[in-house]
Amino acid sequence: MVPDGASLTSSPVQAQSLPSFPALPALPSLPRRLSAEPPGWVREVDVVVVGSGIAGLTAALECRDLGTIMVVTKDELAAGSTHWAQGGIAWVQAKGDTIQQHIDDTLVAGAGLCIEEAVRVLVTEGPEEVAKLIHRGAEFDRDLAGELELTREGGHKRDRIAHAGGDATGAEIERALIAAVTADRAIEIVEHALVLDLIPAEVGPCERPAVAGVTLHVLGEGTRGGVGAVLARAVVLATGGVGQIYAVTTNPPVSTGDGVAAALRAGARLRDIEFIQFHPTVLYLGTGARGQLPLVSEAVRGEGGQLVNSRGERFMVGKHELAELAPRDVVAKQIMKEMAAADVDHVYVDGRMLGEETWRVRFPTIWHSCRRAGINPATDLIPVAPACHYFCGGVETDIDGSTNLSGLYACGEVASSGVHGANRLASNSLLEGLVFARRIAEQLLDQRPPRRPPAQDRRQAGLIDRSVVPAMQQAMSRHAGGLRDASGLDRCVQELAKLARQSDAEPGLESWEATNLMTVAAAVVSSARLREESRGAHWRDDFEGRREVWRGHLLVAHDDQQGLRHHFVPALPERPANGHSDHR
Repeated sequence: MVPDGASLTSSPVQAQSLPSFPALPALPSLPRRLSAEPPGWVREVDVVVVGSGIAGLTAALECRDLGTIMVVTKDELAAGSTHWAQGGIAWVQAKGDTIQQHIDDTLVAGAGLCIEEAVRVLVTEGPEEVAKLIHRGAEFDRDLAGELELTREGGHKRDRIAHAGGDATGAEIERALIAAVTADRAIEIVEHALVLDLIPAEVGPCERPAVAGVTLHVLGEGTRGGVGAVLARAVVLATGGVGQIYAVTTNPPVSTGDGVAAALRAGARLRDIEFIQFHPTVLYLGTGARGQLPLVSEAVRGEGGQLVNSRGERFMVGKHELAELAPRDVVAKQIMKEMAAADVDHVYVDGRMLGEETWRVRFPTIWHSCRRAGINPATDLIPVAPACHYFCGGVETDIDGSTNLSGLYACGEVASSGVHGANRLASNSLLEGLVFARRIAEQLLDQRPPRRPPAQDRRQAGLIDRSVVPAMQQAMSRHAGGLRDASGLDRCVQELAKLARQSDAEPGLESWEATNLMTVAAAVVSSARLREESRGAHWRDDFEGRREVWRGHLLVAHDDQQGLRHHFVPALPERPANGHSDHR
């Protein structure tokens, strides 16, 4: 069970050991549940898994011995972020590499906010989970001797990243897991279904709040069309990220923060949501480009590619010991500085030294993306710029995936398990989905949670019109993106509050997604405004560097009287590793 956080609000904190919270502008008034027709049908299952990426499908396979399992996904099974993962999956496997080195690399990238116990769980249990994934049919690239081909990405000091199809690792993993899930008759799959809200459960006077299932809208006719209710002993959120709160992202269109928003409305706590990783090298397609843009994986730099500015200079040399392979936050921030200094919109990846054959075989996805844009990576520089990539925070969980709501679990990008801290180490995310999905299943098998009856839902319903989404995305990109400051964040809060008042909307997919996006955006920008330091993926122009008083976790939850309410929990001291006490 996740413990309660420190009881801090947005008023100044008196204790010297804790940071003071600045006053926030009035936050948007947001619905506590989505307006929708009453459920026209009810299903009972043992576990409902929301999401069909690596975390969700693994959770379904691991939970199958619990009874009836339902996987709900709002598009087709393969439409989520896992399919787009290029670089690979990291685990200790090569000679000379060690568990402790992988832990240390993760802690360094996390900028002092990783939960070390969670990192140790991830790294030590990861190899067994990858072996299980391979047994389920995932095929990674191998050399002529049959050994896994390994590469290195930003923040890793060893070659420990395996890939598939060159740069199509996520697609291969998704293919294998979909085949395993669809072949298992114990798992029911419901596609084209948006989960609207978590169903509150009846609890005793001394019990913590609980969930009894989900309401969802299914596209289609008959008993499974329209709005329905799925009652379950446990709900596992695996809904991925929130990239569509920004104008430009690597995330697919389905990444609208539905699971994060539903959890927040139900009373779950979110943690570290101000830390949103901007991938440093996303294919630049011009100032008018919007939505999901192609990634230029840092594996290109791992194979020898270089970052250069408009003068052809390698600007990462001398900025970090790993140069182009520094952690993502370091590289992205330096790119933004280069762009600002030269008043340009992009820099370049120089991969001409790799040759056309390497590009075609090792990076076929990137090759085709570039060729569609009229770029030949074997002869041309590739224009790149940072874009929203990964949600380092999420729904707060413990190392077994439990949240502060009984019956609600979370894993993958939607969850804050503690392994990423202030900045995710490259290629740890796929591993996280495997490890913590299995840990959730183990806990459920051990505890056998009871079925709880639904409680009357008295939360105020409402919607936000989809027409405000482009303006919201622009405000977030302009004021709460890669570089932030107090005045810009205050302006963003005010703009979101104004947009949220335009709420005359009819129930439907677009208004439900718009409400989820606005809910997540408001929570993110308020947390970003409160954290007065620059750490990891959270960069404040008005606060240079880290502040020890802020070495801890910001939690946010919904308060019926006050709206969003923030708490601060100091981080545990980092333990020395290999004689070194400073992982920063």
